[in-house]
Amino acid sequence: MEWFGDQYAKFDFEMFSSSHFIIMGIFLGFTAGLYYMRGRLKDEKWRHAEIGLAISLIILELINHLWMYANGNWKASHSLPLELCNISLLLTIIFLFSRKKLLYEILLFTGLLGATQAIFTPSLNYDFPHFRFFHFFITHMVIVWVPLYFTWAKGYRPTFWSCVKLFVFMNVLAPTVFLINHLVDGNYMYLNHKPKHASLLDVLGPYPYYILSLEVLTIILTLSVWLVFRDKKGKIR
Repeated sequence: MEWFGDQYAKFDFEMFSSSHFIIMGIFLGFTAGLYYMRGRLKDEKWRHAEIGLAISLIILELINHLWMYANGNWKASHSLPLELCNISLLLTIIFLFSRKKLLYEILLFTGLLGATQAIFTPSLNYDFPHFRFFHFFITHMVIVWVPLYFTWAKGYRPTFWSCVKLFVFMNVLAPTVFLINHLVDGNYMYLNHKPKHASLLDVLGPYPYYILSLEVLTIILTLSVWLVFRDKKGKIR
């Protein structure tokens, strides 16, 4: 069961490798398919699929924690669901069960701005066909697809106040995660230092100024997403 082990010598992932390009192609193709099929997806018969997807995500995430525990890799410093995409995954599961508009307003932005970036520039050690490869890309793609599905097929739309809610959410979340980082000696959301590998943060200045730069960039990108997906038939809200 090498595909479920912790050694990645045979599964060493490389960004922009053939497997990565295939994944990006699947992601873009399925996204286009969602938009093309948006009319057929309006039917309420897809409600069962939403619940099934939520349950599948719970099982997949439990298996991921089992994998970490079985291989001696589960540590509070890096295994808690406190990265933005981990938090988005939990919110996605709750949203699929509840369909709450507030969760959509958070997920549309964290999905398009966070999970999409992770798909194209992944921080991943394990290549196809390792379990972690599938877990990483499936969860991140679903985080993007779910809010897009509810936008295109179910009529959900962000408002200007959605941007405000995201800003409040992130600025409550960040200090909380920062405190937990100090308690568990972690670096969730890269609030204590930059990642060791090359990343977007390298062009945003040294610590801690890159956090402020990232907040400004997030505001700009959030407003851009709102302008693209807002209800253009009505007034600006």
